[in-house]
Amino acid sequence: MSTTVTASAPGAPQAPESATGTRAAVRSWRPVIVFGIGALLALIVFAIGAPNATATFRFSETGDAFGLPDLALSAVVLGWVCALVCVAVAVLAFLAVRAGRPLNRWLTALFWVAFLIGFLTWVVGSAKTPNVSLAGLLAGSVTLAVPLIFGSLSGVLCERAGVVNIAIEGQLLFGAFSAAVVGSVTQNAYAGLVAACVAGALVALVLTVFSIKYYVNQIIVGVVLNVLVSGLTGFLFSTVLTRDAELFNSPPQLPHWNIPVLADIPVIGPILFRQTLVGYLMYVAVIAVYIGLFHTRWGLRVRAVGEHPKAADTVGIKVNRTRFTNVLLGGVVAGLGGAFFTLVSVSQFTKDMTGGQGFIALAALIFGRWNPIGAFFAALLFGFATNLQYVLSFLGTPVPSQFLAMLPYLVTILAVAGLVGRSQSPAASGVPYLKS
Repeated sequence: MSTTVTASAPGAPQAPESATGTRAAVRSWRPVIVFGIGALLALIVFAIGAPNATATFRFSETGDAFGLPDLALSAVVLGWVCALVCVAVAVLAFLAVRAGRPLNRWLTALFWVAFLIGFLTWVVGSAKTPNVSLAGLLAGSVTLAVPLIFGSLSGVLCERAGVVNIAIEGQLLFGAFSAAVVGSVTQNAYAGLVAACVAGALVALVLTVFSIKYYVNQIIVGVVLNVLVSGLTGFLFSTVLTRDAELFNSPPQLPHWNIPVLADIPVIGPILFRQTLVGYLMYVAVIAVYIGLFHTRWGLRVRAVGEHPKAADTVGIKVNRTRFTNVLLGGVVAGLGGAFFTLVSVSQFTKDMTGGQGFIALAALIFGRWNPIGAFFAALLFGFATNLQYVLSFLGTPVPSQFLAMLPYLVTILAVAGLVGRSQSPAASGVPYLKS
């Protein structure tokens, strides 16, 4: 009996370590596999299959104060350069993982930049009109990313406090609906903006009551809220808005404000500093949430509630009150994103006009590792993929339209399933707290 215990005792702690080591090894080889597949694809498509044409990239729009010359590049030469860079990064990643060294993040960034440039060159060179405006492509990407950024920030605020906010889609949609109706009735876009914030907070209020007070499964509540808001806004759109669109569905648009000097900076000036109030609030929200979460006492309490609610409770932090406040604040932020659809993008509300943007915002939240800055750049990536779909369709590329339509969702799946790596949500996210 003692022999058995002695033999098993040393082995007991080794089994979990072995399992952990195996899982870590599987995870560590994942980027190598992704890089290898991407490098092979780059060689076949961007290099060997490069069109014999010149791809022209325009940096400035007509009439810009500081015009930059166009960049004309051989699709064959640039395709081979990008493909070889991808192959080199894949080889370096393989050597690093085999030697047990951590993979340099700059290698990852270099790979995807080279892959993106190669893809753009191949697509533009193969188009009927082999030239594209990079300024317009980037400007459209930032514009389309605005609701995604607000939605992902809403998710960050909620999940950092321990509440999974699946209802971002519903908050965006109800915010868009309320902004359209109130803005139309008052003929004041700013009143519509306030109404959108209130609408997002109302959806968040229902989420908090059921998930925090009554301990209902947060994911189920979020899904039900999305369906409820979709059905309610669709019904009101069909029965009220369409019957008198002039009164209820013709909101004024928010004006664009140009920041002097900064708006005249080549390329980035028109993109970043010629925005509506919603666009500038987006910058403020990203900075405020980041500083608030990681550089203030409030943020420390929120993160403590999301990671160790029982420990936070023992030092006097009101766990459920903190969660309640954060979810409501997240609803206000998501409502601002919803206002973008009807006060900036188009001047009317249509049924289910958010088109699943709330779920893409959730993917941006995960891809950004529950960090406001990471979520911001992840949302920009998804905005770029969405805008690329429209630009490539306009250029007349040989890429099938069905592939272009699924491009933003394909990027979302790849980002969440293959590129996130070992990112983990807050430990208590989705777990209701019942004070003992």
